Parts: sequence; structure tokens; C-alpha cells
Amino acid sequence: MNYLTPSLVAAVVLALLCALLLAAVWNDVKSHLIPNWIVFFGAGAGLLLNSVLPEGYGFISVLPGALGFWKALAGLSLGLAIMLPLHMLRAMGAGDVKLVAMVGAFLGPNAVIGTILITFVIGGVMAVVVVLRNGTLGLLINNLYSMLLGSFIRTTVLHEMPTIDAASVSAGKLPYGVAITLGTFTYMALEHGGHMYLLKFF
Repeated sequence: MNYLTPSLVAAVVLALLCALLLAAVWNDVKSHLIPNWIVFFGAGAGLLLNSVLPEGYGFISVLPGALGFWKALAGLSLGLAIMLPLHMLRAMGAGDVKLVAMVGAFLGPNAVIGTILITFVIGGVMAVVVVLRNGTLGLLINNLYSMLLGSFIRTTVLHEMPTIDAASVSAGKLPYGVAITLGTFTYMALEHGGHMYLLKFF
């Protein structure tokens, strides 16, 4: 059993996370839905593996190992807490929120914050590429104006909770699971290379 080094165990855990993310991307691109079985199984696996495997500083750290149940739960909860308001504003699907929470269960609270920040950048770039490719930049600007104006009126005049309603004509669909997956992969690569010290919160 000496061949089961902490680095090898961490590599297996990260391979499972990557496989789950790729499965989510496949479904998101194909049907614009991320199945619950992927995110629920993944979240449970992340919590379990962080609870039962030998402890370290995280599976992508210089001392690879489990974070422990409470830090894994904190990562899951923080992912939900940050992304859920976007879902409540109808700016993000529920599957995307749960996918980020799953990543948090595997990687912990600090990593999920870094992943979300990178994901937002990648998602913005992807959105620009989609509208430029489709020639719908003007439509996107009109949609944003209409949605923000509607949300402003709903809040200030009707005194309701702000929401961002879907546009009547789409400027192009963006499977956000792709951005989340690329954000996670990018964070893991940068963390592995020791380049994420500026994004340490915990």
C-alpha cells in the first residue's frame, strides 16, 4: 500500500472532480441542463472524501490531503451563498449554482472563491465571443437595458424584490457550466503552479 501516496490519492480525487465537471458540460451543451444526479453525487463525494481521507491542506495544495468535513461543508455553503443570489435574480440557472457548490465541496472555501472569480472572467469573455460570432451585440445591449430598467422600476416603483427577467429575444445561449468548468480547471492549474497566493482568504 506504500504506492498510495498523498499525491496519488489527491490525483484520483481531482480526476473524479474533473470527470463530473466534464459530464456536466456535456449535458449543459447538449440540453442546457445539468442533471441533479451529477451535482448531488459530486457534492456528497466531495464531503465524504474530505472527511475520510488523510488530512492535508487540500487536494491541490503543496501538502495534498483532505480538508476535513467542516471545511468541505464551508466550501459547499460558500459556493451556494455567492451564486444563489444570481439565481434569484434569474441571471443563472439552478444547475450552475449547484455545480459551483459541488466544486466547493471538493476544494474548500478559499478555492471556491478563486474559482468563482475566474469563472466570472471566463464567462464574460465567452458571452462577448458568442454575441460577436452571432452578430447580436446590439441586441445584447438592448436586452441589458430592458432588463435593468425593468428591475429598477420593479424595485423603486412597485417596491418588489429585484429580478432580471429573461429577454424576449435571446442574443445567444451560453452554457455556463462550460465557464464554471474552465474556471475550476484554470484555478487548479494556477494553484498547482503556486500562482494563486493573491487570492487567499482563509
